[in-house]
Amino acid sequence: MITSGLTSAAYIAASILFILSLGGLSHQESSRRGNIYGMLGMAIAIIATIFHIDTTYYWLIVTLMLVGGVIGGTVSQRVAMTSMPQLVAILHSLVGLAAVLIGFANYLDPGTNHHGVERIIHNSEVFIGVLIGAVTFTGSVAAFGKLQAILSSKPMMIPGRHFVNGGIGVACIVLGFYFVEAANSNLGVPFLIAMTILAMLFGLHMVLAIGGADMPVVISMLNSYSGWAAAATGFMLANDLLIITGALVGSSGAILSYIMCRAMNRRFLAVILGGFGTSGSSTVTTNYGEATSTSATAVAALLQSSQSVVVVPGYGMAVANAQHAVSDMVRHLRTSDVDARFAIHPVAGRMPGHMNVLLAEARVPYDIVLEMDEINSDLSKTDVVVVIGANDIVNPAAEDDPSSPIAGMPVLQVWNAQNVIVLKRSMATGYAGVDNPLFYKQNTGMLFGDARESIENIIKHM
Repeated sequence: MITSGLTSAAYIAASILFILSLGGLSHQESSRRGNIYGMLGMAIAIIATIFHIDTTYYWLIVTLMLVGGVIGGTVSQRVAMTSMPQLVAILHSLVGLAAVLIGFANYLDPGTNHHGVERIIHNSEVFIGVLIGAVTFTGSVAAFGKLQAILSSKPMMIPGRHFVNGGIGVACIVLGFYFVEAANSNLGVPFLIAMTILAMLFGLHMVLAIGGADMPVVISMLNSYSGWAAAATGFMLANDLLIITGALVGSSGAILSYIMCRAMNRRFLAVILGGFGTSGSSTVTTNYGEATSTSATAVAALLQSSQSVVVVPGYGMAVANAQHAVSDMVRHLRTSDVDARFAIHPVAGRMPGHMNVLLAEARVPYDIVLEMDEINSDLSKTDVVVVIGANDIVNPAAEDDPSSPIAGMPVLQVWNAQNVIVLKRSMATGYAGVDNPLFYKQNTGMLFGDARESIENIIKHM
């Protein structure tokens, strides 16, 4: 067992490392260092917390940690990059579930008898922690189901859902009042259970009512919720480090959600009250004419004769695991004195930063990976834009069609380039379920097939 002073010092060190970790993760060049800071801080936090406890069950704690570590290591090795959003969602659900279970345990056995104002404060902490945890738990499970295609990406709404959600909110406030005023745990447990059930129903319905095109915002939103659930748990357990860590995760997730909403020209409240996505199988189609198909040979010749090339990766690149082939193609072009760069949309893929991680895995230089705002003005001066498995983020209907479900969403204006090559398996719509007029424009060529095989064929012909 270590002293309280040493524990406090370890907590301060861990907090500093967590802050440095977030700072490092804000830039691609320093992201690896940020991850190392985060892991080191978490190791210090866990060791200090365990050995600060006076218990004879260290063997049980260590055994369970080893079991969890083996499970986590095995899962991380087996989960493909395309399934990373699902993994993030299900991990958020575990944070929420932990907050619920800890809240009940801490209420039933607080370890200290609270009286007067202290009892009211403690009960409030328990109630808020369980409430946020319950919403996070079921909301994350619903997000996992949508991302895994177990549930439809189409918004699932019940009639009068705003009144239902409002009723749940009022009911939770009333239950919270009676719970906080309960004189003992025997009187308060029914109110806590009732609130937990209502909060779980709200979390489930809230995410089910959000469409597929808004899922990147949902992921960052749930990340924020899990942080606030952890912070509430820290108040319950009087653990300063858990409060700090939860606040860091909660606030950074909220900021990221705001950034994502700005990137999609959406208000955060509008997303929560009902997204604009529709089912991928229920499409909105318009007769734009005939699409022009092309070949790997023609694309290779076009790229070699170009001076500037921009590659726009999308979820299709992740599905085909084509990031390494794409990196090789860009490296070959740059060796041939072609100005080849990448354009990343903030919501490309299924979660924030999805494409950045894939390109980093393929060792693409960070300085040629540009965000939408940085490169959009250059696209009109670009010879060739190669779109790999992206759909909604390059859809001109977002600007041209006010009736489109994605109207107003800022997109990469790839159609302004001299030539556009789109790599897709078929003419199927994207996750938002709307047709893309880009595919039918005169300067667009469609290269059908598996993205990795197509890129490898292009490289071979180059």
